[in-house]
Amino acid sequence: MNSVSPESAGFSSKRLRRLSDRMQSYIDRGRLAGVLTMLARRGEVFHNETYGMQDIESGIPVKDDTIFRLYSMTKPITSVAVMMLYEEGHFSLDDPVGKFIPEFANMKVLDGMGETGIRLVDQHRPITIRHLLTHTSGLSYGLMKDTPIDAMYHEARIADADSTLKEVMDRLGKIPLVHQPGTKWRYSMSSTVLGYLAEVISGQSFDQFLRDRLFAPLKMHDTSFFAPESKLDRLATAYVPSRGGGIAAHEGSVTARHKRPHAMQSGGAGLVSTAPDYLRFCQMLLNGGMLDSERLLAPKTVEMMVSDHLTDDLKPYIVEDRFHGYTKGCGFGLGFSIVNDIAQHGIPGSNGMYSWFGAASCYFWIDPAEELVAILMTQFLPVTWYPLHREFQAATYQALME
Repeated sequence: MNSVSPESAGFSSKRLRRLSDRMQSYIDRGRLAGVLTMLARRGEVFHNETYGMQDIESGIPVKDDTIFRLYSMTKPITSVAVMMLYEEGHFSLDDPVGKFIPEFANMKVLDGMGETGIRLVDQHRPITIRHLLTHTSGLSYGLMKDTPIDAMYHEARIADADSTLKEVMDRLGKIPLVHQPGTKWRYSMSSTVLGYLAEVISGQSFDQFLRDRLFAPLKMHDTSFFAPESKLDRLATAYVPSRGGGIAAHEGSVTARHKRPHAMQSGGAGLVSTAPDYLRFCQMLLNGGMLDSERLLAPKTVEMMVSDHLTDDLKPYIVEDRFHGYTKGCGFGLGFSIVNDIAQHGIPGSNGMYSWFGAASCYFWIDPAEELVAILMTQFLPVTWYPLHREFQAATYQALME
């Protein structure tokens, strides 16, 4: 994409220094290893800055082509993939998932605890594709401790990197739902199920479908489920808080899997990418489903995706307690958080802007009212440790002049 000055995009260079200074302060104080921030308006990049190192030990700086683990910023890509199949007439949003994935046809539902253990009941209604897209399916993630169900996810190795999507679906279908489909919002494995749905319908592996139908047309050449050996020197190291203060490299299974081929092609958290690649994906959405001469979705399909699909009784929705502030004034579309009330949201922006984030603190938003795309890339877990997203958003909009 073309690069222009902030002033030509209606932003103040002087005020954007506040954004840069804030990000640099995280580096200077040893709170983050490296960061990249990118802003584009009307299809032109007017801010693209890197800070710090992609790997402290080797001294490799963050660059434009640094590869980051997207984690849950994979979910919007999966939603687009599924909606491409929707446009081709393969299903309706309210079709039962069990029509395509039999393991989900007759799942039991948790109904509290009885004298001899968990009490289970039948589903009142089937899980639909809309439920998966809006995280109202009744599935969970294995991250919470408010029910015994999440412990079952761990025991069943739901996130095992060397299990195929089919093997994960077989295990997941045997675990009870946390709640009745459509009755609550709960962050979950729903997007991973959607990736398998794309496999079933397309007849391709999910990674091949994404390469053929999304990444190649959008020229997202650095986006995949792992960094190949030829690109490993560009994969940023993930960091966590150090017990002695500062930060330490995290090389557990959740980060190491992205350094090698693996069977689990997670539509919920599996992809790695670069900021320029993800910008192309976001700009396609802002353009109503088209980038350059490639159309992936129709404008009305994108409009439906970024509309609020939650009824009032499902709000406010909470990802987890420490992340509650970011979802105030928001609804949820087909893969995105949607700001409905900017005053309740409490962070400058626009009604109708949509966004999501990743576990290692990557974040993006798209603001149709201002024709703006914003991307922050870093590799620090947990995402709730710093108010990074709020500060990035506030610092961006305080520099918008016209």
